[in-house]
Amino acid sequence: MKNFFRKVAFGLKPEEKIPSDPLTWAQKQVEMVPELNWKGKFIYSEKEMRQYWITQRVEEDTTLRKKFKNDPKGLELAERQLENDTGGKFWQNNEISIRHAEGIRSNHPVLAKLWYFWSNHFTISETQRLHQYSTGAYQREFIRANMDKTFETMAIEGTIAWPMIMHLDNKDNIGPKSESARQEWRRKEKKPATLNENHARELMELHTISPKGGYTQGDVQELAKIMTGWRPKWSKKKDQGSDITFMRDRHEPGKKNVLGKEYKVGKKSLKIAIKDLVNHPSCREFIATKLCRYLITDNPTKQMTAPIIKAWEQSNGYLPEVHKAAIKVAFEYNDKYRKFQNPENWWLQTINMSGATYAYPIPEKRMDKYKLGNIVSERLREPDWLLEDIGCHPYRSKQPNGYSDLSSDWLSTELIIRRLMYAKKAFHRYNLEDQIDDTIHEKIVRTNFDNPDKILKILSKAKSNEEKHMILFNLPEVLRA
Repeated sequence: MKNFFRKVAFGLKPEEKIPSDPLTWAQKQVEMVPELNWKGKFIYSEKEMRQYWITQRVEEDTTLRKKFKNDPKGLELAERQLENDTGGKFWQNNEISIRHAEGIRSNHPVLAKLWYFWSNHFTISETQRLHQYSTGAYQREFIRANMDKTFETMAIEGTIAWPMIMHLDNKDNIGPKSESARQEWRRKEKKPATLNENHARELMELHTISPKGGYTQGDVQELAKIMTGWRPKWSKKKDQGSDITFMRDRHEPGKKNVLGKEYKVGKKSLKIAIKDLVNHPSCREFIATKLCRYLITDNPTKQMTAPIIKAWEQSNGYLPEVHKAAIKVAFEYNDKYRKFQNPENWWLQTINMSGATYAYPIPEKRMDKYKLGNIVSERLREPDWLLEDIGCHPYRSKQPNGYSDLSSDWLSTELIIRRLMYAKKAFHRYNLEDQIDDTIHEKIVRTNFDNPDKILKILSKAKSNEEKHMILFNLPEVLRA
């Protein structure tokens, strides 16, 4: 049963009291979204972070490239300083610390693990420097903040959030028959108004009904028409970085038809379309399957997904109830299935189960000393490098469908070797007194495993505490939860 604490969270600390009712312990954590555990001064809103993004992008693309047109070396130095001035190498490290503090320092690690699931579901991939400035704030404000609301609310707010609109290019989605399409400047500048289907396609394929929903290319195009006009508010002085608004002059006129339903022209049509998509049977099945794949097994059965779908139907997609149902299914199948943990969850499990006395994530007082304009120290940049090295950086997904939840995609020799290296690295973050404590691994094992003697026998063959750490956190019993 102790495996359950690793399945839905990140295991237990060596001295942590084992909950007497694991299911209740886990379910109570998802009933509400508490304040962030992180108390640092750099918790900026998405809108505030957007200003750093604007400064970096606009200055680099216009002012600097004009100023240093014939001076490549000068341009390189100026771009480097601009990145420091806007915190380009600081913010994502700060956000990772905020994110990981929820997993290993807070009283709701189960909620944190599900937050990581949803932030991957509504992925913003590594593009347009969004990962440096906006993705972390997006995941806090539009994903985590909506985990005690309905999936419909999360989907709507996530869809029309500035980072997602930018990520999936809906700013370039303009109705070919719209008022804007007829403007003379488009002809002069050779910038015709065209549909951009990226956002509409991902909204159906990745965020709601999945290909099993039976949509066609025609449905994608019609949904794209519904989404025309949703973009940053344009003005002669400012574009892209402004708040998202519905610009009627760029909206495609006329009625649209998606999955057999007709939608009227106008601002309200997108929210109505999203409401229909999230209440589609294929959406419920798709999300329930993904939750089971994340928590339980690569190949969920209908018996696993059925209770989650039922909870969705009875609560109208109220996420606390959906989460409770998923947790209960994970509890019921705990003894039958072990799920291979992705690298980020494995790292947090390694830290949490160790009860490490070193500070991870980087403490607020150290982050708070950083000043914009300075070079970011190697120590402060460690979270970014670490997650990049182990292959699961939450703000740098290469594809819009996020990181895989299939075990086979994480079982390469290289990725396993990296886990060995980072288990060693974790050990050397212990205080010296813990490194030489010959009882530390027995405490970890007896708290977290129902078969402690079997694992302790394996560890007894290690030549040092360092080697024990490397072996323990790369045993099948730890890699799979």
